[in-house]
Amino acid sequence: MQASRARLFKEYKEVQREKVADPDIQLTCDDSNIFKWTALIKGPSETPYEGGVFQLAFAIPEQYPLQPPQVRFLTKIFHPNVHFKTGEICLDILKNAWSPAWTLQSVCRAIIALMAHPEADSPLNCDSGNLLRSGDMRGYRSMARMYTRLAAMPKKG
Repeated sequence: MQASRARLFKEYKEVQREKVADPDIQLTCDDSNIFKWTALIKGPSETPYEGGVFQLAFAIPEQYPLQPPQVRFLTKIFHPNVHFKTGEICLDILKNAWSPAWTLQSVCRAIIALMAHPEADSPLNCDSGNLLRSGDMRGYRSMARMYTRLAAMPKKG
């Protein structure tokens, strides 16, 4: 557990330094628990998520970095690899392809990449996955855009 705390403190310091370097990711550590983090990530450009800001919750295991963090979307998102109700994310690096070389910041980058390049073959959201698998890009994009506007964009007025 001491090693995981040391690693998380190191990542915390790096995040403080990189705040300006990576404007698409804002990672924050819970003030009272180093094993709980949140992130705000910007939807990638030229996707239905563009303009949206999505909140992620990180639960870090005591065996980190030997075990991956549990990450989920707190913001509703219509995406084949994200469970619509729980926010669970289907991403190999969060499961069997995890390596201690990954950091919380690089996990956020991987999630942004997944948003831009959905994998319809391993859907957690079957409606979204079925639209993509059947070639209905227009339907997928309009649903994803609608949920981005409803859940991930600041309300005007």
